Amino acid sequence: MTHALDAQVRAADIDRWLSSRFVADERLRADLIALYAFEAELMAIPTRVTQPLLAEMRYVWWREQMDGVFAAAPRKGHPVLEALTDLVARHGLDRAPFDALIEAHIGRVHGEPHDLDAFYVGPMQAAARVLAGPGFDGAVVEAGRVRGLAQTGQADAARALKPEANRSLAALPVQAFPAVAAAALIHPDAPEFVKRLRLIRASLTGRL
Repeated sequence: MTHALDAQVRAADIDRWLSSRFVADERLRADLIALYAFEAELMAIPTRVTQPLLAEMRYVWWREQMDGVFAAAPRKGHPVLEALTDLVARHGLDRAPFDALIEAHIGRVHGEPHDLDAFYVGPMQAAARVLAGPGFDGAVVEAGRVRGLAQTGQADAARALKPEANRSLAALPVQAFPAVAAAALIHPDAPEFVKRLRLIRASLTGRL
């Protein structure tokens, strides 16, 4: 199952898949991958259905599945939900960012603007909590926004926000940096080898 989720994330989100390679602990790396696989499932919905109402119905299904995830009773046989349930329980993750992400996706299929905090900050905070425990939500807010700006084609704004993000990241433990490292990748279309080099530099310096 872990291998399948890993392949799913690599295909859907190469930036964060590459960043997850810097997590030495295999179980924690698998936890990150499970988080990212959940997001990959949500991102794929608009590519599979063309009608906004049908897309919304699928997102509502995922919202309903969160009841099982946070009650330790996931839908049996669904690898993403089962993995998500396990890591949510072990790391004490809050439900609010998951619900906010689903609602933001529903908004997008109806033409609403990107909610950067729901799409990028909340998931990054969850990833940091997986790697370093609670208490660091504030440290990653600006890094999440940097990534959100870059992913939505606002590279100049993302670059301008980096100094503020780096000041906040000074409070983030070293082991949690892979949760934010993808924010160092301002150009989503850059070749993979360039991204790898940029991530190595970011990881060595602890700066985006």
